[in-house]
Amino acid sequence: MASRAAATPPYPSAARIADSPCYPQYTASLKCLEENGSEDKSKCQEHFDVYKECKKKEREARLERNKSRSFFS
Repeated sequence: MASRAAATPPYPSAARIADSPCYPQYTASLKCLEENGSEDKSKCQEHFDVYKECKKKEREARLERNKSRSFFS
């Protein structure tokens, strides 16, 4: 039986949230919701904003990486 070890991709994958560089911000926002109750989300707004900014930077980096890639090459 052949080994199913996955080859390391040429760039970081965020197919799973745990693989994302924004995972710490994601978990911090969830922890805040758990600690403060999900009814008062305003207490966690700072965590949401930090996570949103991280995801924005992650997306921009992915788009920049993909600029050099082509479907036809």
